[in-house]
Amino acid sequence: MLTGDIRNQVDRIWDTFWTGGISNPLEVIEQLTYLLFIKRLDEIHTRAENKANTLSQPIENPIFPDPDDSAVGSRHALTLQEP
Repeated sequence: MLTGDIRNQVDRIWDTFWTGGISNPLEVIEQLTYLLFIKRLDEIHTRAENKANTLSQPIENPIFPDPDDSAVGSRHALTLQEP
């Protein structure tokens, strides 16, 4: 059962996709899945960076091979955050 707050969040997300031109529910779910996956990769990478910095060692098995890589989500202005 959806509470009022959760329903409002879902409605805001849906409105954002609709405004951006994505109105097919399957496309919305697909895009949300991609965004959540990328966010999780970034969280794992950030945790590994913090651990490596604490231990003064290089990152073992980095997700993003180049530390200055522009693909790292936390280095972008556009991130998944609560409004």
